[in-house]
Amino acid sequence: MGEEQKEIVRIESFWLDAWLRRNYDGLESRYIIHDAVAREVDRDTFFRTRESGGTMISSAYKLCAKLIEDHYPPSEWNIYPFHFSDGDNWGEDNTTCLRVIQQDFLPICNLFCYGQVESPYGSGDYLKELRRINSKFDNLILSEIKNKDGIYESIRTFLGKGK
Repeated sequence: MGEEQKEIVRIESFWLDAWLRRNYDGLESRYIIHDAVAREVDRDTFFRTRESGGTMISSAYKLCAKLIEDHYPPSEWNIYPFHFSDGDNWGEDNTTCLRVIQQDFLPICNLFCYGQVESPYGSGDYLKELRRINSKFDNLILSEIKNKDGIYESIRTFLGKGK
């Protein structure tokens, strides 16, 4: 992702985070950043990071699934992962991502929200992969963010489902 796309992700994530914190007591948020490898970071690092390099989305999904398994039993928590990307992903990793989403996330998450920021640098293929399975799951929400003007509509897409 280029700097403009990263800024769009930071802005949208900030407003989603602010809205959720304002409207829900007991909210716990975890922040994961990834390029070729994912890592959990604190909130400040998430909003200030400048990660770049090759992308392996499944590394973030596997880390997220592990955090859910270790800390957030679905019987006790409402679970809402949000993921943003430019849709560029390494090689066959899309297959791994779809498996993790379908097996680990969608059966237990209230919603899984994916926002793809349009980018001249990435292939954007990941959104096409998710659209192949989207109609099978009412808790998989997809948003395409063309530019900063698209942030508000993307937030409405995610929060408008009310699950």
